[in-house]
Amino acid sequence: MARTHSPRHRMEPRERRLLAAVIVLIAATVLATISQVSQAATGDGAGATPAAEVSAELAAAARIPNDQGPDAECTKPRSPARCHAPTGPPVVGDFVDIRSVAPNVRERRATAEGSAGTFTSLCGRNLNDHRNPDNFIVAPGVFNGAHHTHDYVGNLSADGNSTNESLEAAGTTCRRDDRSTYYWPVLRQRGTVGEDATADGGGNDGNIGRILRPASVRLEFRGNRFAKVEQMPRFLRLITGDAKAVTNGPTNAKAQWTCTGFTNRRTTKYPLCPRGSQVQRVLDFPSCWDGVNTDSANHRAHVIFPAGDGRCPEGTKPIAQLRMTLTYSVPRGRSFALDTFPEQNHNPLTDHADFANVMPANLITFATDCINRGRRC
Repeated sequence: MARTHSPRHRMEPRERRLLAAVIVLIAATVLATISQVSQAATGDGAGATPAAEVSAELAAAARIPNDQGPDAECTKPRSPARCHAPTGPPVVGDFVDIRSVAPNVRERRATAEGSAGTFTSLCGRNLNDHRNPDNFIVAPGVFNGAHHTHDYVGNLSADGNSTNESLEAAGTTCRRDDRSTYYWPVLRQRGTVGEDATADGGGNDGNIGRILRPASVRLEFRGNRFAKVEQMPRFLRLITGDAKAVTNGPTNAKAQWTCTGFTNRRTTKYPLCPRGSQVQRVLDFPSCWDGVNTDSANHRAHVIFPAGDGRCPEGTKPIAQLRMTLTYSVPRGRSFALDTFPEQNHNPLTDHADFANVMPANLITFATDCINRGRRC
């Protein structure tokens, strides 16, 4: 008797695609669940990412071919966003939805003996593309001493070889002939290719992506709550934050990130801002001067930060406190990262900035008077 065989079902292309999609979604859900359990165990609720968001990212990543040759869509001049998915650090935990951060900022008013005014130096937002990977304060005379790229405003000549004399002789982007130099590590758009992809400070040091120019730069000098401020000495050098905070620990870290419309909330993580809100970096500088030196061996000892209430320690004199507020329009999502030393993995905690005072003497006097008289200049 002849055997009867049931016809073997062959999957159609559409069925195979549906099965692949189901497998991807199941894997994404499992990984998202593991991530949530891990975050709950570590208490990192503020940085938690919704499962649906993680699933969408994993599903998008699964659509990018690996060893199967180039995706035809990704070879087009205007290729889809999935073709430029960010890879490498920073990691998901380096970002936080600003709406999940509790309000934690309270500005305290100056006392009757204090100095409540401000002076703002208008220096633009680096439209002339003054950038380099140097740091003449921390690594004088060394090219690529920072191993990441800095944005500069103010003095037009600032680079690794800058001296008091060269800075004094140069032009400036600032009004009122403020020849000071103000600089900070650039912010980049992840998943894109920058013009410095094969240059030192850029791709050669792991800093990859198109540089994002600030939408605005505010350079504000502020007073002291309890005392009038002394005139800031010319050629004073200041740094804030720690570019190596990942390896050095948080002692000198001063990173403060927020979003416009949510400035009463600051975080040390990259903020994910709601639609219509912009990313902000707030960089406060030390303001208690030893009264003698314009620099020190570690570039910190000659000017230190005030106590939590704003008082300068005994033996120091209050000077105006510089606050840099850098505002950016960034693509939505985890689309941006800070330039860092390679081993710092683009961690937002490493945000930092530098300043050298090259204001003319009459401008220093004017700014100090504005601050001490409670004016806004």
